[in-house]
Amino acid sequence: MSSKRTVRIASRKSQLALVQTHWVQGELQKKFPDYSFEVIEMSTTGDNILDVPLAKVGDKGLFTKELEVQMLEGKADFAVHSLKDLPTNLPEGLMLGCVTEREDPADALVVHENFKQYQLETLPEGAVIGTSSLRRLAQLRHHYPHLVFKDVRGNLNTRLAKLDSGEYDALILAYAGLHRLGFGDRIHQSIPAEISLHAVGQGALGIECRDGDTDILAVIKTLEHGETAARCHAERAFLRELEGGCQVPIGVNTKIADGQLTLSGLVASLDGQQVIKDVVTGLRNRRRP
Repeated sequence: MSSKRTVRIASRKSQLALVQTHWVQGELQKKFPDYSFEVIEMSTTGDNILDVPLAKVGDKGLFTKELEVQMLEGKADFAVHSLKDLPTNLPEGLMLGCVTEREDPADALVVHENFKQYQLETLPEGAVIGTSSLRRLAQLRHHYPHLVFKDVRGNLNTRLAKLDSGEYDALILAYAGLHRLGFGDRIHQSIPAEISLHAVGQGALGIECRDGDTDILAVIKTLEHGETAARCHAERAFLRELEGGCQVPIGVNTKIADGQLTLSGLVASLDGQQVIKDVVTGLRNRRRP
């Protein structure tokens, strides 16, 4: 009889979520061969509502609540999230136990075949750009008011199909998601931070677990990346202080150099007319806030 302990991982059913969760599963299986890691797939409210812009549906908890219920009821031991989807205020009894090394957190421009000769800054007036993010929308409206912006929902394959069919001239997507799903060749341009500050936690995975579950915490902490964790905890503290969610255009960029953490932050109006930016630098906090 096998003496392996089974550890249950909650994950959304989306292709990107499963790729990310299976990566965590694989890494932990190599580190803990005496454990058996089982993935539990489920759909969230956010996955099931595809005909309404996210900002009109509710906050980011739409993509995490069902997974959190599984943990609180003891049916799952931890959950893997795109950290940008995880609210800064978690339900009582849960905690952010681990932050993995992040991919490039930048936004990326993906274009229709007929627009390959253009960069974001040279797209012609009236070009139709698809994005479901108010953060991206506000910043791009600020810099490029001559472009037309249209909401786009669905998984990555669906969005790319809509682009290729001519419904959009270009899309703004996360560089990390495109890379993880093998669509790196579709990245036409990485958008610089001067144009679009990224979302809080973008590019990193957040592993959520029950608060006080020391056994599970010890397991998932082996995937923690110190510099990414310090940067993302600072970004999440910034977002928490502003009490912002997916209904508020908020962007960040963080860097660590010589023990100093620098955070650039932005809040904008929905139309992009008003943009407030600031930069702060302080000692890197090595402890989890």
